[in-house]
Amino acid sequence: MNWPLHSDTMKSLEKFNRLKEQLKQMEKAIVAYSGGVDSTFLLKTATLSGMRDIIAVTASSESLPAEELSFAREMTSLLNIRHIVISTEELKDENFSNNPPERCYYCKKELFSKLREIADREGIEYILDGTNADDMNDWRPGVKAAREFGVVSPLRDAGLTKAEIRELSQSLGLKTWDKPATPCLASRFPYGQRITRDAIERVSRAEGFIKGLGIRDLRVRTHGEIARIEVPVNEFATLMDDGVRKAIVDFLKSLGYIYITLDLQGLRSGSLNEVLSNSEKTRCIK
Repeated sequence: MNWPLHSDTMKSLEKFNRLKEQLKQMEKAIVAYSGGVDSTFLLKTATLSGMRDIIAVTASSESLPAEELSFAREMTSLLNIRHIVISTEELKDENFSNNPPERCYYCKKELFSKLREIADREGIEYILDGTNADDMNDWRPGVKAAREFGVVSPLRDAGLTKAEIRELSQSLGLKTWDKPATPCLASRFPYGQRITRDAIERVSRAEGFIKGLGIRDLRVRTHGEIARIEVPVNEFATLMDDGVRKAIVDFLKSLGYIYITLDLQGLRSGSLNEVLSNSEKTRCIK
């Protein structure tokens, strides 16, 4: 590994070494593996720590884009880590599909309960997830479910931020270092708008089409008949090219959207949380 020796990188290395030591002491763990930047970095670090038994578990459901499951299979094979794919059925839970502000809690509860079953069957004490230090600055009701099932978040405990994880991932040769975030497809719907299998499929097809035009990072937020497209500001010009714009409008209208809009604030994580007050957030995670 080639580490540039400036002060910020030295701080990242100190955190990285603390992370490896924490994982080494665990010896065995199950990792909730999504195929994203954080959980891939966590898996790789676990292999470097000397941990002797690591199982990556990926939850397959309507909320997970199909390409993410394929990517998770590819990465666990490259890292030579045992990989288990399970099915989760959060859409069958009315608490989830009715889409309240604490929706993520019910999704994580479904996931972590199944991971705990696997851990008990395998005789493994620790379940790990990829929550990082930056995640604590956002609305994360899933943290409550993690507490309830004793899930450990080593990246957060080490104080590693997203930028540090990307930098370390690049130095470790992980191709996920610049991978865009791929949150659950349920995050495309405003709270209170019911989530159905058909609605998720429509979002998945809409985003897949736009990605096929060369835009890696985007969200199609769905407000009933309105598609609100979020892309980084530096991609606005790409979308406004007449040919690209017309192709997007035509395809999304074929999916049943009536109004196709571009959000002028640009892509931002958790934009649908902007409607929540601090009191609502506090109430939902207690």
